[in-house]
This record gives sequence, structure tokens and C-alpha cells, in this order.
Amino acid sequence: MPQLTLSRKVNESISKTARFSYLHMKYLFFSWLAVFVGSWIVYVEYSSYTELCRGHECKNSICDKYRKGVIDGSACSSLCEKDTLYLGKCFTARPKSQVYSGSWGDLEGVIKCQMEEAPHYDLGSEMEPRKEAAAFNKPTKGTSVEKFREMILAHLKTPIKDGHISLPEARSTWALLQLNEFLLALVLQDREHTPKLLGFCGDLYVMEKVPHSPLYGISLPWIIEVWIPAGLRRSMDQWFTPSWPHKAKISIGLLELVEDVFHGTFGSFLMCDVSANSFGYNDRHDLKVMDARYIVPEAIFQEGIRQQHCDADEDCLYGVDCLTSCDLTKHRCTPEVTRPNLAKACEALKDYILRGAPSDVSEELEKQLYACIALKGSAEQMEIEHSLILNNLKTLLWKKISHTKDS
Repeated sequence: MPQLTLSRKVNESISKTARFSYLHMKYLFFSWLAVFVGSWIVYVEYSSYTELCRGHECKNSICDKYRKGVIDGSACSSLCEKDTLYLGKCFTARPKSQVYSGSWGDLEGVIKCQMEEAPHYDLGSEMEPRKEAAAFNKPTKGTSVEKFREMILAHLKTPIKDGHISLPEARSTWALLQLNEFLLALVLQDREHTPKLLGFCGDLYVMEKVPHSPLYGISLPWIIEVWIPAGLRRSMDQWFTPSWPHKAKISIGLLELVEDVFHGTFGSFLMCDVSANSFGYNDRHDLKVMDARYIVPEAIFQEGIRQQHCDADEDCLYGVDCLTSCDLTKHRCTPEVTRPNLAKACEALKDYILRGAPSDVSEELEKQLYACIALKGSAEQMEIEHSLILNNLKTLLWKKISHTKDS
């Protein structure tokens, strides 16, 4: 009997030792795996950061041109001599367009700098801006102010405000006018839809900081993002939105932006990426355009898209939202977009504004939004219907919030 008890104890001891050894190995394996995955994430993030964020290169290039007298601007001295314009946190999503938070004395802003030379439109396979042979090569030495006015008029249909301008300033202005975002900020400078331009140096420029962006949703690390189902992600985005009256005011701002870029003083613009990431808002819930790279002059878009080779309609897409049709007899894209700006704006607003809508307006609001989304063809072809739907939507929203402090 004692021998049996001893044998049992030995077996129990061996079992405990084996179990401990298994748990120990399991712990070591998962610890090693966590260290490996963590190190890999850090490496990927660091590599991504160093590849994307090259603000020091941008600053050095700009300041070198400034010191040589090639460019000039209101921000040059602060950036290159006084060191009072600082590049802060990097928000760059594409290496060619550097984006940073920044401080300029007491002002907080967003600093944007181009890593390529002045872009023009080449609606090729990826429809990316292409660069000229040389940046800041226009206007040339000897160009009169009157001639420069003519260049600006041809590009923007507006004269320069000051009768005196140096050649470096003129070169900087011309380079900036090739950038969609700067061009739109200039066109809409008297409206609240674009952040204010605080200053520039060459094609580096400083914009007013917008406190709330994107329009709705929450930014998550990519390692978490990949594990979240699309449906759950859309629901999560809707959780992080302002109150409905505030959403109504922001939505009215987007509808007013559509009005401003359609047949405005400076011609029509096409909105080719109408997504939440392209917009933000301030503390008064005024809509602000955060990324205007894909808001392009219609005439320039049409000129470029006509040259685009195609075998199907899908080949005639610019950005996310500007699609034309393919002429299969010529294998060239047609110039007219299939959907107007308003239809794309309404589609972006549908889930945003219908969620939490008051019961007395939700049915009519949904009806108007779906009528808006159904719009086809260019706005010129349906100008009356376009204007009617836009005005009906604005009126419906304003009527609901006009008596509140949100208006």
C-alpha cells in the first residue's frame, strides 16, 4: 500500500512538472511572438514615416531657392532666417505632398509643401500630376506686371491685387496657382468653406488649422483597422458625429460649397473625391475643405480626359468620383462626367444626416436625398432640376435649425 501511494505521488509530480513545462513553453512562445510582431510593427511604422515624412528636405529645398533669389513670399523670412515657422507633427499620406502641423509665432496652422516641381494635369493611367521641366520657371526675367496679369487672367480670370510684384514673388504665385488646393482657397477666399491662407514661400504654404477632421468617424491604427468588418466600421463612424442640428449645419455647408464651385465667378470645378476624409469643420460647425487636390477646374479636367485611352468606362475615372464614358469607336474618354457634384455630395451625406434626424423631417429628407443621388449627367444639362433639389434640401434643413442657436 505505501508503495502504491509513493507511485501515485511520483506520477502526480511528473504530471505537474510536464504541465508547468508546457505552460512555460507556451508563455515563452507567445512572449516571443508578441516581441516579434511588436518589432515588426515598429519597423514598418518607422520605415513608412521616414519614406513619407521628408519635411526637412522640403524646407532645405525651399530655403535654398529663397536664398538664391529664385522665390519669395510672406513666410520665407520666418521659415529660412528667423526660424519662427516650425514644422510639427507629420500628417503626410503621399510622399509628393508633405503635410505638417505647424506654428508661426502665436498662430497654429497646417504647412503643405510639394516635393515635386509645379504640377500640371496628366490624366494618364493613374491621373497623377506630372511635373514641368523646371519649377519656378515662369514668369521669365523681363516679364512686365501687365504681362503677368494676362497670365493670371488666362489661368484664373482675375487680376493681381497689388500693382507691384517682384519676380521671385511672381514665380511663387504662378507655381502655387498650379495646385488645386491653393487655387480653390484663392477662388473661395471670401467664403467660409476653405481654411484661410496664412502665408507662403515658393510652393510651400501655410493654411489655417481646422480643429475637427475628418467630417465624421475615428482614425484607428491600421493593425486594428484590418480586423474590423466593413459594416461594423461604418456603424463605428456614425458613433463619432456631432448632434443632429450641428450635422445639419455642416451638411448645409457642403451643399453651399457645391453651389460655389458650380458656375462661379471663376468657372466650374468638379469634385472628384467627395468623402468624409476630404472635409472637416470648425468649432462653429462651418464646413471646411481639408483636401482639395481632387477639386479640379472643369475645363482642365475635360481637356485632359479627352486624351485618355480607354477600353471601358472604368478607364475614364479620375479620383474616386469623376467618371465619364468611353467612346469605343475612338477608344477615348468623353469629357462629360456621368454624375454632377450635387449627386455625389448627397450620397456622402445620406447616412450622416439621416441618422438621428427628427421624425417630422426624416421622411421628406430621405425622399429629397434619394432624388438628389439619382441625378445623372452634368449639372449644365439639368440646371433647373439641380437647383430645385439643392434649394429644397437647404430649405428643409435650415427650417429645422433656424430657430436654434445652431444656426
